[in-house]
Amino acid sequence: MSTVPTSLPRSPELMSPADTALLVVDVQAKLIGAIVDHARVVWNIRRLLDAAKILGVPTAATEQYPAALGPTVPELAERLASPAAKLTFSCGECGSIFDGWRERGVFKVLVVGIETHVCVAQTALDLLAAGFRVYVAADAVGAPGALDHDVALHRLDSAGATLTTTEAAMFEWCQAAGTPVFKEILKLVKEQLA
Repeated sequence: MSTVPTSLPRSPELMSPADTALLVVDVQAKLIGAIVDHARVVWNIRRLLDAAKILGVPTAATEQYPAALGPTVPELAERLASPAAKLTFSCGECGSIFDGWRERGVFKVLVVGIETHVCVAQTALDLLAAGFRVYVAADAVGAPGALDHDVALHRLDSAGATLTTTEAAMFEWCQAAGTPVFKEILKLVKEQLA
């Protein structure tokens, strides 16, 4: 008697391009210089945006009070549609982003950007309260102080957000090796920060 090998069902804990969106929070030129290891944060967000484009993951971005704080950093802005302007710290003010994702069946959001303890944290907590499953790429968020960053990540973890990394998220979206898309994702994973 032969048995046909079967696969386990995919865990609902995992992100996929079909059910996940990428939200880039307030990575603006006038703010980014104060962020600890800001070059790495921007680099990781850029790699996630490139992976999202390859894999068809929807993306959106916000800008905090752009009249005073200016636009998104150029390296990211060229990869994004027009960011939504906001005055509140939480991106919850930009409800049309989330309504659009819900309409597409997207209920998981990978949140990246700045500042971890202010706009990122408040957005993630509001998304959780609104019924979204929230993921935070710990190496693609930042704050001016390490303590604020670390405490915010602990708070988000205890509130139900899932902490992950840029590389883990890219492989999770990709799901399998041996495909043309995997080769493109692997190039992003192997990049080194200049």
